[in-house]
Amino acid sequence: MEAVAKLNNCPTSPRKMRLLADLIRGKKVEEAFNILIFNNKKESSHRLEKLLRSAIANWEQKNEGSRVEDSELIVKTVFVDGGPMLKRILPAPQGRAHRIRKRSNHVTLVVDTKAAAKTNKETVNA
Repeated sequence: MEAVAKLNNCPTSPRKMRLLADLIRGKKVEEAFNILIFNNKKESSHRLEKLLRSAIANWEQKNEGSRVEDSELIVKTVFVDGGPMLKRILPAPQGRAHRIRKRSNHVTLVVDTKAAAKTNKETVNA
């Protein structure tokens, strides 16, 4: 059974967050943690790591009595959508102004067991 965790209004640009999301998509949970912990993009990777921990906690709530270590959890899907944009103005020479767009994003992460993910693929292909 899959579990979902969402992170809304994260003050990082969606493009930066997608780079990390692409790295962990389809990986085992332990491997995804290692990728996020040792990544150079500290702020984004820390937020995704927290989101992954939340998804695992949600999975534990749904599957009481099951252990995470025994179930072979994988990161089934991760997608990053654009969020609201803060628009600011920076003074420029000769009375002009440059617009600065401070972007944000929404991240959705789905965790599932490896066996359940295979079963879902087989039913879709049939």
